[in-house]
Amino acid sequence: MSTQRSHHMLLTTLRQAVGRRHVLTGDKATRRFRRGYRFGEGPVLAVVRPGTLLELWRVLEAAVQGGAAIILQAANTGLTGGSTPDGDDYGRPVVLVSTLRLAGIQLLDGGRQVVCLPGATLDRLEQTLAPLGREPHSVIGSSCIGASVLGGICNNSGGALVRRGPAYTELALFAQVDAGGRLQLVNHLGIALGDGPEEILQRLQAGDYTPADIGSSDGRAASDPHYTAQVREVDAPTPARFNADPARHYEASGSAGKLAVFAVRLDTFEREAAEVFYIGSNRTDSLTAIRRQLLTGFERLPISGEYIHRDAYDIGERYGKDVFLLIDRLGTARVPAAFAWKSRVDGWCERLGLRGATDRALQALVGLLPAHLPPRMGQFRQRYAHHLLLKVSAQDAAATEAWLQGFFAGHEGGFFRCTAEEGRKAFLHRFAIASAAVRYREAHRDTVEDIVALDIALRRDDRDWFEQLPADLDARLLHKLYYGHFLCHVFHQDYIARKGEDPLAIEHAMWALLDARGAEYPAEHNVGHLYPAKPALADFYRRLDPSNTFNPGIGKTSRQPGWTGCDCAQR
Repeated sequence: MSTQRSHHMLLTTLRQAVGRRHVLTGDKATRRFRRGYRFGEGPVLAVVRPGTLLELWRVLEAAVQGGAAIILQAANTGLTGGSTPDGDDYGRPVVLVSTLRLAGIQLLDGGRQVVCLPGATLDRLEQTLAPLGREPHSVIGSSCIGASVLGGICNNSGGALVRRGPAYTELALFAQVDAGGRLQLVNHLGIALGDGPEEILQRLQAGDYTPADIGSSDGRAASDPHYTAQVREVDAPTPARFNADPARHYEASGSAGKLAVFAVRLDTFEREAAEVFYIGSNRTDSLTAIRRQLLTGFERLPISGEYIHRDAYDIGERYGKDVFLLIDRLGTARVPAAFAWKSRVDGWCERLGLRGATDRALQALVGLLPAHLPPRMGQFRQRYAHHLLLKVSAQDAAATEAWLQGFFAGHEGGFFRCTAEEGRKAFLHRFAIASAAVRYREAHRDTVEDIVALDIALRRDDRDWFEQLPADLDARLLHKLYYGHFLCHVFHQDYIARKGEDPLAIEHAMWALLDARGAEYPAEHNVGHLYPAKPALADFYRRLDPSNTFNPGIGKTSRQPGWTGCDCAQR
């Protein structure tokens, strides 16, 4: 059978499964799905958008039968291209399955646990739990740009909330393709839903089960049970958390698209009143001392602690302003639609040869608007290079404030206790910084080659956590943006490379420096198509997907069926 005919037959079957309007073909219609948020793109035979779990199963059946590679994608908010194709050398057609229409959140035990379907977002989960006085694993950061719950689980991402650790569960419903090419559905949700795929998926979609059907999970965890003890070990010579840690690889958790996950079962957490302290210093050893005390000297861990360097503060204030204002004025629920609209407009502009026009227009517009950050933050920006945003339980606020007062009586730096508005805006500014490098690149294409974006996990005992680059490497950069989750020593480091420099060579030079420091990377985004998977991670991927049907090429492994030619690069 000719390739063209087999592709036509596969498209016909996909359209029968989900309806013609939900099978997108052609570069124009598929652009926003096949291009990564920051990195990666490639051609696809089709983007398919199933509307039910059973439709998703039938799409997978058709794609497997048609010999296609399958890439599942949720919100496409990753930074390493891990949910988009990368190039065109897959040796078979690529079917990209968008799961955004598969929204669904089901409450268990009064909301103490939830079952989330593939299209459930962190933002929607947060809204669902709020009336119950409970919160999901993560309520900040990625939720601001519409990231999915399942995406977090599959990438072991998150961890900004110190008591909760990375996203993790051992309770999931997923499909995998065995070594013989057979598609199988595995129900490890701990919920009795029947036997065959059609019954299981239809009952789950409808929430057609009773408390008697919900098992005790046989000792399997629905959140990370060990992280709080690990993060307190401040003298350990290894990172507290990183994406490739084998201790957090369990079926769906850490699977990075090598399984087709239909649902996960997760713990939720009691919401508590909180206070925010804004801390500034020009000495890194002062912040190190604060970190060690917060992790070891108090009965309860802080809720979160976010770091911002002055340069990141400045770039974020100017180039993350529209994201800040969008979320501040309209809330996180509107953000995914706004990003999708911008992606469509970007596509129109690119076809007219006007790449970056949308970003430049938005940047010019927000530049006319009044200052958006609280005055006391601006005053600390003038005085201090290093900023720490500390959120603690309200019941711990008095003791924390007293300790900080005593500490700064003998150390350089200062702090203030935020009002509710100041605290909210401080954390919002921190997360708006994450998009600022992308905006800077688009607004300054004439001087910027590209962004090198790293998220790294430093050793827990690393006191020299603030990076000092060799002069020759530093000269190749326009700006360095340092920010991150300070208490667990996970940092985001965005390097804006000068025009004419080689971003890949810069990145490899950064890797060598990080290896010498005992760091792990990436910390909370999967390896995507940027990083080579270490042997243990590559072995995990092969065990999950022995036919190499799902997300082939992840971690610079083989893109071919059956892992043909896999040498699984090591670093």
